[in-house]
Amino acid sequence: MTAVRTRFAPSPTGFIHLGNIRSALYPWAFARATGGTFILRIEDTDLDRSTQAAVDVILEGMRWLGMDPDEGPFYQMQRIERYKQVLAELQAAGHVYPCYMSVAELDALRERQMAAKEKPRYDGTWRPEPGKTLPAIPTGVQPVLRFRNPIDGVVAWDDKVKGRIEISNQELDDLVIARPDGTPTYNFCVVVDDIDMRITHVIRGDDHVNNTPRQINIFQALGHVPPVYAHLPTVLNEQGEKMSKRNGAKPVTQYRDEGYLPEAMVNYLARLGWSHGDDEIFSRAQFLSWFNLDHLGRSAAQFDDAKLRWVNAQHLKAMPDEDLALAVTPFLAQRGITPDERLQAICALFKDRCDTLVALANWATAFYGEVQASAEELSQHVTPAVMPALALLTERLQSVAWDKASIAATIKEVLTATGLKMPQLAMPVRVLLMGTAQTPSLDAVLALCHREMVLSRLAKA
Repeated sequence: MTAVRTRFAPSPTGFIHLGNIRSALYPWAFARATGGTFILRIEDTDLDRSTQAAVDVILEGMRWLGMDPDEGPFYQMQRIERYKQVLAELQAAGHVYPCYMSVAELDALRERQMAAKEKPRYDGTWRPEPGKTLPAIPTGVQPVLRFRNPIDGVVAWDDKVKGRIEISNQELDDLVIARPDGTPTYNFCVVVDDIDMRITHVIRGDDHVNNTPRQINIFQALGHVPPVYAHLPTVLNEQGEKMSKRNGAKPVTQYRDEGYLPEAMVNYLARLGWSHGDDEIFSRAQFLSWFNLDHLGRSAAQFDDAKLRWVNAQHLKAMPDEDLALAVTPFLAQRGITPDERLQAICALFKDRCDTLVALANWATAFYGEVQASAEELSQHVTPAVMPALALLTERLQSVAWDKASIAATIKEVLTATGLKMPQLAMPVRVLLMGTAQTPSLDAVLALCHREMVLSRLAKA
């Protein structure tokens, strides 16, 4: 059996979003699941729109998600001489011919065809045939090179997602594979790359289905067997439109900055078009042990921000506290906070309340930096009626042993002495201490705070 070789081949003409990265996830996973090789290829031949910033987001996003390629990144612009060499071979073999039809002539042809209710297509004016007299070559015109597409028969392949697909060659006109300046075009470069990189499986978005029959014909003209194709359904945004920058999609690196875990993102993206029974939450190792091309979905998947947050929260809760403390530390560093040995326990106490690392960092910040409760919370909870209890608690906390059990006993003593119920005391203490009335158990929160900070914040009542 031939070793599996897959590729992700993005164009750096805009930042990579979740719809794009989902198209990278499956070829990466298939290579990992089969002991194969995953290749990254940057298709940067669109010089007007390609940017280094977009390349950086691709590389950063894949690195963050742990989807590092085994080979690459390769850049098409660095392979131009190779493409020209193959073009020359095809031309010598009669598979490619020069076409001198101007843009104006082509536009006029299309207008005539559309007026006659015909499919607009190149009519083969410059295609050489036995016994055919070609027009006189116009002076001063640089030709494009067109691929001599077969006229008869069908192009067929068994798509791993869509099943059997057959396209009549009569539906395909002769594709431009080199521009007047000699630079090759997309469909041609892709085939040369896939041959040179020995790609066995092309797993990509179904917006490429129309390119596939043209690419298969070029493969065959070059004497190579095409790879196996799997065309993935589109990822839709929450409004049901195709996910794109224009429709508000975010760069994948923004999810990193918003505190999502790479493991959770891989889990969520995997379920956007693939399933393993009813399993919703799984690890990267489970995903790779289960993944194959037989359970790819056929219908478009829709992005759901609430579901992503839920998946992230599940992974956050399951994460060892030590790892969670390491993960949240950079978010605290952005705020100028250097955490101490308490951070692991803080993460353990608050992780069930958080759906992102940023939310967890917000809680941790209260232990290391200033907090400011809203005027509304203060007026609602820190009332004149509770002031004597706050003063007594402050006094008792000055000398108590600083552990959870001793603090819990002190709180009970103050409640007994003042006749208050727990919420009547706990709510104002939480507001003064953490800036909000909703926190985990008060004794656990207090035990993780430094005594001096607690006394200072309570004294502000």
